[in-house]
This record gives sequence, C-alpha cells and structure tokens, in this order.
Amino acid sequence: MNYLLDTHTLLWFFNGDKAFMSYTAKEIILNQQHIKYASMASVWEVGIKITTGKLVFPENTYGFVNQIQKNVFELLQIKPSHIIAIEQLPLIHRDPFDRLLIAIANSEEMGLISCDGNIKQYQVNRVW
Repeated sequence: MNYLLDTHTLLWFFNGDKAFMSYTAKEIILNQQHIKYASMASVWEVGIKITTGKLVFPENTYGFVNQIQKNVFELLQIKPSHIIAIEQLPLIHRDPFDRLLIAIANSEEMGLISCDGNIKQYQVNRVW
C-alpha cells in the first residue's frame, strides 16, 4: 500500500523522535515494501513554520527536502484535483494543511500516517 506522511510524522521521523510514533507508524515507514510519500503541502507548512520562528530544522526547508530525498520518500506535488477534493470535506478541522493532506490521501487512495485526533473524524484511511 502507499502511504502519505503527515507533517508532524515526517518531522518526528527525521528528528529521531520515533518514541512519539506508534509501533504501527514506525513499522510502515521502515518497511521497504511500502511506498511512502511526503506532500509539497508539508514542505510549504515547514517553510512557513521556520519563517515564523515556530520551527527550527537543520538547513531550514532545504534540509527538510533533503531528508525527504535521503529517506527515499516520494515528493508528491499538489494537483488541482487535490484542491477540488478539499471542497468535499466537511468543515470539522480548520487547519488548511491537514485538510489538504486528507484530500490528497483520499484522492490518491493512500493511507495517511498521522496521530492528529481531528483527522480521525474524517473519512480517510488514517493509520497510527
């Protein structure tokens, strides 16, 4: 199966904070048989958080993208169909990045690896 990693999941994995991750999430990420994706939405979110001082990451956004490539995660571009799919989501959660990740996961028929409790309120294949 293919999996999309939520931004916090990527950050925890890259920072070695695997203790925050569930056993299932770690197993999926480390299993070479699964194709793992990071979205440009996560790159965008990280860039904003670094710029506003809410996040520090080695080599900033450039370093984040390098980690995506180093860990052999596919970098998924945002498509118009992903944006259109956001319109179909109920307004449970107002975080635009989470809503976009949900729409992407649904559109691409992927599991979404996230511990976010708000996300589990949506009809999405959330894994944690």
